[in-house]
Amino acid sequence: MKVLVSDSISPKGVEIMKKAGLHVDVRTGMTPEELRSCIPEYHGLVIRSATKVTAEIIEAAVNLKVIGRAGSGLDNVDKEAATKKGIVVMNTPGGNTITTAEHAIALMFALARNIPQATLSMKEGKWEKKRFMGVELFNKTLGVIGLGNIGSQVAKRAQALEMNVIGYDPFLSDERAGELGVEKVDLEDLFRRADFITIHTPLTPETRNLINRDSIRMMKDGVMIINCARGGIINETDLYEALQSGKVAGAALDVFEKEPPGDLPLLKHERVVCTPHLGASTSEAQENVAIAISEQIVDFLLYGTIRNAVNFPSIPADQLPRLRPYISLAEALGSFVSQIYEGGITEVTVEYRGEAEEIDSKPVTIAALKGLLTPILTETVNFVNAPLIARERGIEVKETKSPDSGDYHTMLVIRVKADGKESSVFGTLYGKKDPRIIRIDKFPVEIVPEGIMLFIYNHDRPGVIGNIGTLLGRNDINIARMHFGRESAGGMAISVVSVDAEVDAELLEEIRRLPNIISVRLIRL
Repeated sequence: MKVLVSDSISPKGVEIMKKAGLHVDVRTGMTPEELRSCIPEYHGLVIRSATKVTAEIIEAAVNLKVIGRAGSGLDNVDKEAATKKGIVVMNTPGGNTITTAEHAIALMFALARNIPQATLSMKEGKWEKKRFMGVELFNKTLGVIGLGNIGSQVAKRAQALEMNVIGYDPFLSDERAGELGVEKVDLEDLFRRADFITIHTPLTPETRNLINRDSIRMMKDGVMIINCARGGIINETDLYEALQSGKVAGAALDVFEKEPPGDLPLLKHERVVCTPHLGASTSEAQENVAIAISEQIVDFLLYGTIRNAVNFPSIPADQLPRLRPYISLAEALGSFVSQIYEGGITEVTVEYRGEAEEIDSKPVTIAALKGLLTPILTETVNFVNAPLIARERGIEVKETKSPDSGDYHTMLVIRVKADGKESSVFGTLYGKKDPRIIRIDKFPVEIVPEGIMLFIYNHDRPGVIGNIGTLLGRNDINIARMHFGRESAGGMAISVVSVDAEVDAELLEEIRRLPNIISVRLIRL
């Protein structure tokens, strides 16, 4: 078995694979053409963030069985193309959690006490004590946006500094917030109350430009902002203007919309502390993830054991053909309900009806959890850690089984509870392999769960569909499919519109303003 390491990893990782009997080639810095040319001879590929594993690379990888990322982020891997080809994609979730949390705290200290600016001043032979007057962290209010693995670790460290920690996370339950000792608030409240704001969310359509001119206007005068999450969550132009005006007293940035950011005026501002995406860059973290991914590659290639896979659960080979369609259906249902339903989820129930009651439900329930959590946490969720993450977030997971599936031969139902409300999505398999969503709460539908969709609540009135189609057409967005469900004629209805292109926030807002539209959400499956 041959493994290609195309990005720099700790030599300890390479040694683990070689000692196990794998042939390992380390070839870093290759062009896409060079990688595509050599990839056919390899069974395993180990990467970090530099290598781009595109659909074209995967198409050429005729012998490739596994792609391993030494780290958590997988933006540089076409996971859909890999899955279609049966290539397992693994990462090392959690390996960067502590080091990224520590970096955020370090940046907050540097920001509060002007450490980089004072260092530069002294190196220039100056002694400017008055110029670099700082502020204490003690008793200040820290607003944490996103309380997943990293955000919760930042909160713990801030509490040790005797800061008052408030947090916003739309999927955080009250119980979990209590366990963390964090006051759960809405986003506007966080903006208004926080002295320091630190961001720990994935980059999604909902979080892109989350910090912008309007949100900054809500913040305290003199607020300080830290971002060790993803570039693009902060609108860099709006932040620069707020620094210029003095509304924002300082910003500490480890990530940027474009990396490297080039000649960005924001970087030159005297009240900006910046690092070149160093959140995961400690020798301990890099060694840990290199060892972890190397052990996972060995276990898979030599023994068939799947660990920390983002696209396959661990299933015996003889059961996979029967379970694979249910796994795909469960993941799609979980992802769909997660994206239409906002709130701190406290309970998830997966119901197996008809023929589905006879299958091994454990990997299917895990797939449902992965689908449910991935829109919230993106690359940190896989088939191995999904149950643990659910447990850590205070989500109770239940299963029920019944022979009754109504008019269908088989059925999965996912129900979620939060804040005293319940929502459910029903699915089945057409031809025993093609997933379909057949009901959303009380609305019967027939939806192909794939691609980009608009999920719309609307009043059942003439002209709704025409208005949506006209607006999308005016923006050169083609409609692939449209699905509808309603309570009764003239009552509440849902419309699910599958489209062939991205829908930006501005267009979503235009759709919301159309007559008889109650709400609209963007769904990605």
